[in-house]
Amino acid sequence: SACLFYLCRSNKSPWVCLTCSSVHCGRYVNGHAKKHYEDAQIPMTNHKKTEKQDKVQHTVCMDCSSYSTYCYRCDDFVVNDTKLGLVQKVREHLQNLENSAFTSDRHRKRKLLENSSLNSKLLKVNGSTTALCATGLRNLGNTCFMNAILQSLSNIQQFCCYFKELPAVELRNGKTAGRRTYHTRSQGDNNVSLVEEFRKTLCALWQGSQTAFSPESLFYVVWKIMPNFRGYQQQDAHEFMRYLLDHLHLELQGGFNGVSRSVILQENSSLSASNKCCINGASTVVTAIFGGILQNEVNCLICGTESRKFDPFLDLSLDIPSQFRNKRTKNQENGPMCTLRDCLRSFTDLEELDETELYMCHKCKKKQKSTKKFWIQKLPKVLCLHLKRFHWTAYLRNKVDTYVEFPLRGLDMKCYLLEPENSGPESCLYDLAAVVVHHGSGVGSGHYTAYAAHEGRWFHFNDSTVTLTDEETVVKAKAYILFYVERQAKSGSDKL
Repeated sequence: SACLFYLCRSNKSPWVCLTCSSVHCGRYVNGHAKKHYEDAQIPMTNHKKTEKQDKVQHTVCMDCSSYSTYCYRCDDFVVNDTKLGLVQKVREHLQNLENSAFTSDRHRKRKLLENSSLNSKLLKVNGSTTALCATGLRNLGNTCFMNAILQSLSNIQQFCCYFKELPAVELRNGKTAGRRTYHTRSQGDNNVSLVEEFRKTLCALWQGSQTAFSPESLFYVVWKIMPNFRGYQQQDAHEFMRYLLDHLHLELQGGFNGVSRSVILQENSSLSASNKCCINGASTVVTAIFGGILQNEVNCLICGTESRKFDPFLDLSLDIPSQFRNKRTKNQENGPMCTLRDCLRSFTDLEELDETELYMCHKCKKKQKSTKKFWIQKLPKVLCLHLKRFHWTAYLRNKVDTYVEFPLRGLDMKCYLLEPENSGPESCLYDLAAVVVHHGSGVGSGHYTAYAAHEGRWFHFNDSTVTLTDEETVVKAKAYILFYVERQAKSGSDKL
């Protein structure tokens, strides 16, 4: 169905009102579905309202494509159902219509639309025409933080391929076999799987069959298991990435769909036990790819006692040195350029702890002044570097908008290793795979986008819009999160 033809003639994002069955376009097209709700709230001037009319306000609608339900009065998606299960009945009715013989003509038209959409995604590369198979992610309401992380992770091939090759959840039996499963509150949390929804989202990307995918099911699971991300306010992309990786790791440890993920991991020779880093229990693909180990050395300045501690990590959070915090652009000439090497050096340099961080010396039997230094004992396969751009000052969280120069190829991490002599010449070199960028002035506002390399070409992911870009544009970005992949083959590229 299309938006009421006399309004905008749009067949994009159709939503059906569950009160009167009229169909309108969504808020990200021309917003006629929302206008339909707003018009229904106008007080009746010529007729006296009845009690029944007070209740009928056209507040709830359903997406005709994904069958998700939304309430305009609550400004939120609806995950529960009525006592009689009426919402599920509407879903099943729409599914039956879609599968009936009467809709064959619509399927034919849809195929034509998909083909024309694919043709519009052709681009010129070196004089020849090639298909732009990248798929965007729809913004569900300030979900750009999630979209940027998902697009970045989807372009880390070893990580992405592992999930895409996992067996899917078995379809329900009986009358509902082959149909999509829709979560309701009555089903409980046992039917929620972050791994499965993450897998389905990754499979939907880079297929080229659609210009944008709506990650509603994944976002629902995020709401279920990560309460911090409920609602539609802007969130921190780095915080979301850590929560996502941690919960994927925990779910993979417990197995899923009756298959032990550790067994699948052991069968993958490229992720052997020697390359694993355990965090909170058994190793998974998360720790096998992102896991590294830090050595934390603390020295008492009074007696010289040295304390060593080994800490696993999935990413490194780097401060931008204070002397560079006023340099906002790459071409600004007031002083030296801040580089990623400066941030790494600041992280690993010897540091004297201040009065608020006195070290409890076991030999002196009291808190003493001390020094601290980090070494990297084991590098991960994918090195995730988070630049700490947000800082609390008084009651505000301000953004450090400094441009930090970073290399596309040949990031050399050897000088930060605890035992560099035990590492091969290529094992310490990393090439950039993806960059997450925050646009705006604060963590609670602004917008997130991502740059990522795929088959030798760079793409810019801005929610549902994906565009081909070049290396010159990527290196000018004010990076927030950088994903570097360990180099496998020798190259003559310059080192950092």
